[in-house]
Amino acid sequence: MRPTPLHIMLADDDEDDRLFFKEAFEEVKIKYDISTFNDGEQLMEYLSDPQNSLPDIVFLDLNMPRKSGMECLKEIRSSDRLKRISVAIYSTSSSEQDIEDTFVAGANVYIKKPNDFNMLKKVLSDVVHINWQYIVDGLNKDSFILSL
Repeated sequence: MRPTPLHIMLADDDEDDRLFFKEAFEEVKIKYDISTFNDGEQLMEYLSDPQNSLPDIVFLDLNMPRKSGMECLKEIRSSDRLKRISVAIYSTSSSEQDIEDTFVAGANVYIKKPNDFNMLKKVLSDVVHINWQYIVDGLNKDSFILSL
């Protein structure tokens, strides 16, 4: 068990998806703090401020107004301060091109948003229990897509 809460951030422009995400975490048996953002621009403004604490993991929706999840991912990976943050792509897209592009850009895992609440709880539980220190160095495409 983690001694401190897991600091989680979600950037998603869909209010229902943000609520669904938060409700699912209420039932996952870990200590956590969740911060949500309506779009990628808000997320990156927060992350860019050195006064703000960094999250353990960021969940990024790909298709957001103002700044997409892909743009956020590229900014995170190009920043010395942010590049060690674990990034989970959390999208409705199952496009092979989106999966390939986010893998190449340095995301840690790709999750297709489940429609079922129990499936969402399982996938979120799986993601937060991954030992990221080993995954980041040995990332391979076979383990990139989190399937249920």
